[in-house]
Formats: sequence, structure tokens, C-alpha cells
Amino acid sequence: MRREVSAGGVVVFGNAILMLKKYNGDWVLPKGKVEEEEALEDTAVREVFEEAGVKVEVINYLGQIEYTFKNTWHDNNRIHKTVHWFLMQSKNIECVPLKKEGFIEGKFVHINRAVDLAKYQDEKEIIEKAINFFFKKD
Repeated sequence: MRREVSAGGVVVFGNAILMLKKYNGDWVLPKGKVEEEEALEDTAVREVFEEAGVKVEVINYLGQIEYTFKNTWHDNNRIHKTVHWFLMQSKNIECVPLKKEGFIEGKFVHINRAVDLAKYQDEKEIIEKAINFFFKKD
């Protein structure tokens, strides 16, 4: 089984979170593979910019998720993926989704809708964690 490490971000602007819509209709968070000798935080910042055209500032590390999937696009092998997530803040709401990566739409979604819109349960949980950290400080 091949192992991959990725990093991504829950990007906040005001009271909204950046979501990307894939060609198949799934709404996801921006993330991507860590390049050789690259820090996790740097990967997350780079991937948000590459996939959505959004410049961000990292606020906090949110944690990691792990899952295994079958690579049906390439060699049908199983891949164990670890994704490290960062809470980030954008200075503006403009977003340009990267079509060549399969994203057809990108937008900042109100925090009350972001969790429901996200396709995958692990991303729903990381969004909830980000909301609790960023918006529910006592």
C-alpha cells in the first residue's frame, strides 16, 4: 500500500468558509500533496492558492485525518492518505477555482451551511473544529 501526505486549509473570510465544487458535484476543502522538503504549513498555503487563487494567513493547526482509498484513476492500488489541516484566514472573498484540477466552482459559504455542504464526513468534522476554534471563543 502506498502512503501519501497532504495538507490543506479551512479558509475563513468574515463568517464564511471557502469551499470548492468538483466536476462531479462534490464540495470539498482545498488540499494537496506535500512536495519533497516542504513544510506542512507551506503545502497548505500553496495548495489553497493553487486550487482557489486565495492568499491566506495561517491561524492554527487543526489536526490530521487519515483514510484509505483505491486509486481507480491510475493503477488500482490502495493508498493510505494522511491530511494535515490548518485554520486559515483570507483578506478577501475573491476565489478562482482551478479548472485543470477538476474544480468548477469556488465560493465562501456561510458557516451555518459549510458543514452540510461538505461531501466527506472527515471534512465535515474538521470544518466543525475550525468553526469552534475561530468563532466560539469565550
